Amino acid sequence: MSENQNPQNCDHNCSGCSANCDSRQESMRIEPHPKSSIGKIIGVVSGKGGVGKSFVTSLLASEMQRRGHRAAVLDGDITGPSQAKAFGITEKAEGDGEVVFPAITKNGIQVISTNMLLDDESQPVIWRGPMVANILKQFYQEVFWDDVDYMFVDMPPGTSDVPLTLFQSIPLDGIIVVTSPQELVGMVVEKAINMANMMDIKVLGLVENMAYVECPDCGKKMYVFGKSHVAEEAVKYGIPVLATIPLDPAISEAADAGTIEDLELESIQPAADYVENL
Repeated sequence: MSENQNPQNCDHNCSGCSANCDSRQESMRIEPHPKSSIGKIIGVVSGKGGVGKSFVTSLLASEMQRRGHRAAVLDGDITGPSQAKAFGITEKAEGDGEVVFPAITKNGIQVISTNMLLDDESQPVIWRGPMVANILKQFYQEVFWDDVDYMFVDMPPGTSDVPLTLFQSIPLDGIIVVTSPQELVGMVVEKAINMANMMDIKVLGLVENMAYVECPDCGKKMYVFGKSHVAEEAVKYGIPVLATIPLDPAISEAADAGTIEDLELESIQPAADYVENL
């Protein structure tokens, strides 16, 4: 339906149409492989890079797996993949000619990431938008997701055509927006939330990362990035703050060592509780 058409005059040709009507959504929705079984699908997004979106994704998947659920991570950040590194995955993706098999972490989390397709993980992914979007669809459609209870999609940052493709193609049960304390972040959070609302995707809540540093001696919290604004943003949009995560050297050390699933953070548990109760 083109911009100057109304629903009664829709010709059901969605090419070049900007309307977000039910007909368009249905035409762009893709299905997973027939052998796959996927329960809830949660997108983890940010309006900009560098706020810890991938870290929050891996933490949530690890916590849900620890609770006895079958968790999976689809690394949708195609040009900046980090999930394989965080989980210590070094093997390449394999298939049987019909499906591609995700890597299985030592705790049983199913993971697919671009680095698993490259000969050299340091090789840059220099692909144009349509090719990136196609790879994302293949990660969902051609990978054998084995009886997954909760899939977490590490979304590419920003509001470009790639996250738009994910919003329109994959049946997300909601998104979690990751932010940091700086006031500037309020603007980019607003963009991410507005994009989700335009796509009729439910915003589950906010996770504030790098919120403070806790002194190891006295326990005092130091707000190195200034006063937090996440509560204000949550009230503004009528959504909850799901977690407030401190800036902790143990976090980066675990990610660098590929042992992120061994990191148990009390601060992520309220967010996991919320997802578990969806």
